Amino acid sequence: MARVAGIGAETAPSEPAAALRAARAVGRAMAHAAPILVLALAWEVLAASGAVTPFQLPRLTAVLARIWTDAVAGDLALNTALTLYRALAGFLIAAMAGVVIGLAMSRNVAVRWLLDPIVSVGFPMPKIAFLPVMMLWLGVYDLSKIAMVVLDAIFPVITATMIGIAGVDRHLLWSARNMGASERELVWQIVLPAALPQIMTGLQVALPIALIVAVVAEMLMGGYGLGGAMVHASRFADSRGVFAGIVEIAVVGYALVKAMALMRRRLLIWHQEAQAPSTV
Repeated sequence: MARVAGIGAETAPSEPAAALRAARAVGRAMAHAAPILVLALAWEVLAASGAVTPFQLPRLTAVLARIWTDAVAGDLALNTALTLYRALAGFLIAAMAGVVIGLAMSRNVAVRWLLDPIVSVGFPMPKIAFLPVMMLWLGVYDLSKIAMVVLDAIFPVITATMIGIAGVDRHLLWSARNMGASERELVWQIVLPAALPQIMTGLQVALPIALIVAVVAEMLMGGYGLGGAMVHASRFADSRGVFAGIVEIAVVGYALVKAMALMRRRLLIWHQEAQAPSTV
């Protein structure tokens, strides 16, 4: 009986601690959401004040009503799915190809000699200039839009991979070689894991770029998708439709960035940065 009472006494203090942790989590979430709520309130107040016309800035409530109408009609799901498909397909291709190219450039002098000038010129170049070429070569459908995403998103991944590999501790490489590690084992067990934090940073940069390029390509090429829907609304002077597209793209982009940050935390659970406080 005394043992049962002791167990109850030990578990009792944990309940207030759990409640305190939950309260702190809610407080952090509210603090993070506060700027968005302030912006939304300012939008509604400004639009309702009469300082601007509803065509220039529709009320947020009217925009949210339009989003709900599109969601019920199924247009929102269709356009969001198409934009995500193009953005994520291009991002995945850019991620895999970028890591392979970055690894090859870091490990092979001939490959670096061949590709380094191309990467150096292509990274800062506005790749949207290739859009007419993509339209001529691949048409105006998904393939050309995905190709544009790959062309834009691959350069941050290549650069981040090269920087990450260059920063690997040489003592680790020497120790692994002295212990008889093969070149393949060296790459998979030492080089890539050690460079993973920097590679993930490159992927976090490339993902928003992929979404931006997908939306811009849809705007310029037409068709379905969030970008295409915004252009269609603007052609008919549908201000609510244009601002609804802005809100939808912002929400999708925020969700993608947070998902990538969460993936980074899961993949780098062994890394020292995982021990630092996170804002995710």
